[in-house]
Amino acid sequence: MTSAPAAHDDGTPGTGPARQRPPEQPSSDNTPPRRAHASEADPRSPAGPEPEAEGHEEARAAQRELVAHTPGFFLDGDARFGGSLVGGAQHGVSGGRVDGDVYLGGRTEIHHHGPAGATPDASGEIPPEWIGELAAVFADGPAFAAALERLREERVLVLAGAHATGRNAAALMLVHRLGMPAVHALSPETPPAALSGQLTQPGGYVLRDLPLSRNRPLRDTHLFAARDQLARTGGCLVVTVENSPHLPGVRPCPWTAPPAEEVVRALLRRRRPDEVDTLLALPAVGAFLAEADRHPAEAAAFAETLAAYDGTPGALVRLADFGQAAVEKQCRDWLGDPQTGLRDKAFLIALAVFDQAPYVLAAELADKLFVHFEQLQHPDRPPTVPVFGPAAEDRLERARAAGEVRQEETDWGPVPQFTAAFRDERTARVLLTEVWTSHPSARPALVEWLRQLARDGRGLVRTRAAAATALLAAADLPSTIALLVDDWATAEAVGPRVTAANTLTLSQLLGAPVVLRLLTRWCNDGHWGRRWTAIRALGLLAPLRPDLAGPALDALASRARVDASGRAERENLTESAALLLSAGRRRGEVLAEFVRLLYRDTPAVRDLALAAFARACDNAGDGALVGWYAEEGMYQPDAARDLATLWRTALGDLGHTRQALTALTTWVHVAARRADVATALELLLPALIVTADDRKRLDHALRTMRAEDGSTRPPMAERLLAVVHPVPAAR
Repeated sequence: MTSAPAAHDDGTPGTGPARQRPPEQPSSDNTPPRRAHASEADPRSPAGPEPEAEGHEEARAAQRELVAHTPGFFLDGDARFGGSLVGGAQHGVSGGRVDGDVYLGGRTEIHHHGPAGATPDASGEIPPEWIGELAAVFADGPAFAAALERLREERVLVLAGAHATGRNAAALMLVHRLGMPAVHALSPETPPAALSGQLTQPGGYVLRDLPLSRNRPLRDTHLFAARDQLARTGGCLVVTVENSPHLPGVRPCPWTAPPAEEVVRALLRRRRPDEVDTLLALPAVGAFLAEADRHPAEAAAFAETLAAYDGTPGALVRLADFGQAAVEKQCRDWLGDPQTGLRDKAFLIALAVFDQAPYVLAAELADKLFVHFEQLQHPDRPPTVPVFGPAAEDRLERARAAGEVRQEETDWGPVPQFTAAFRDERTARVLLTEVWTSHPSARPALVEWLRQLARDGRGLVRTRAAAATALLAAADLPSTIALLVDDWATAEAVGPRVTAANTLTLSQLLGAPVVLRLLTRWCNDGHWGRRWTAIRALGLLAPLRPDLAGPALDALASRARVDASGRAERENLTESAALLLSAGRRRGEVLAEFVRLLYRDTPAVRDLALAAFARACDNAGDGALVGWYAEEGMYQPDAARDLATLWRTALGDLGHTRQALTALTTWVHVAARRADVATALELLLPALIVTADDRKRLDHALRTMRAEDGSTRPPMAERLLAVVHPVPAAR
């Protein structure tokens, strides 16, 4: 992780004192109050004090931060997400809470929700036809045989497993396989101490998803009493629980889900027995089964879609899109389930923002989001956050996520961090879109939380706030701009404006509509903050999307032509244009756009191109233009030609000669440390000499150059002088 220089308490990475803006309360319709800017009607007016000039290092550090901490799917060229399926149909069935995680077999859906106001001792017989349909398609899995043997011997079995692993369907099948004449479902509200009193009828019993806690444990004595009662009636009992520490004296039977392929195969054997192997050989089926962490309910739903496959293109598309549909349904179930607590939902949302980031960030900041949710839902009482909660492994398992220790880069070197990520990489994007578009009542809390993240002193947190907001903008641009981005863009402090620029940059990468048009318009907006934000966003865009280098430079050039630009704004224009050349592998395309600007008839545009080029060259950090040129650019004829043109023009322009010579000194110092840069300079310098004045200028620069420590002329300058004044070959 690359961090910006020390930030102020409002997240400002730049210099100067931080000025904290008072928070603004959104109105009842979730729209923030409109701030009137006195000069909005006049695009030449600065609308308030000019911003402080941002230092070169701060701007570059902010750019490195953005690239280092942005989730990978923004930068992999396949950023679009979301999902319309064939005909708009949603084909996924994914775990959720179907009274726990009941396996769906055939057309059977076993819910058994008790009626409203059900008493704790409520129970009822499960229809035998339901049990029969489930038995016809049930896949045993690796743990079933051992569980069945224990139930036969002990009559009472506690089946413990993770969420959505099919343990409830397994409980029904365990009782059914013992040949019980009837299977009764007990209410999960049954107190453990009262369990034996419910086992009065002949047959088997299942008690699914018994809630346990420190004050409500399931003890071995409760099971002894139940076993004695069942011995009198000839019955058996299976209790399913999530992995829990509240089982004193109990030896639970561990349950693991059957492989997804077994679930699919079992259902196909019933629906299309003669075509099982043919259907399983379809490429879309292989892709589905290859993805890890497929729950039995998802596999069963996929098997239903596969059983309906008729060979048409539409059917093939439905199979290919099933994974996306399953993710969408899972996210809807998580957020819409009233049984899932606010703290759990806050953790899911925080994990979506900090996917593939250190787990501690998701856990810490989830509790802050939980506080905002509590204040929104219960404004009459102060929110309380439990100091201790579930173990990280349990929280990640419920979120269908996994954790691993990775080496994370910091300013002090790599350090080990326990990072967490959803098993399906689509989950984070879909979950954030779902909460923003389908749960508008949560928006005030989410907005305040994201504003809080944008003020955080950690670069990763600020960048993830921008990335999350970009996802929201891709789903609902007008609301996101009104509720978050505009407030950041018009802030006096640099930090929020950087977050706004990052958000708009990432929104464009996601394909959010009209973002480029918004940036072009904001370049000439009446408020200097919006202009600053748009100019910086355009500077960040081109390295990530070289096809936008032309439009970005055109927009910056259009602002450069405005005579009313102040000193700080001119600096921002130059710095943003320099960022176009400060990152990315396709900088040759950006160089071509800079050369194009040299031949514009507007002096201000030409000055912008030369000043930005010289500033980009005056950088010896990782990923700088000098390193890119030595590694790639010198081997690209067009890029090498354009770079030489810019160098020669900058050195020969009186307004930019001094800055260009300073940048040349930087390149010579880098060449002293890197052999490839030294070779690149030896090839570049002859291309900069067209006239006698060009040679004199380079000669003087190299002869008067000092080493980095201020001592006499460095040996590398001596070596390059031989290039400027080549010795004629002897005849």
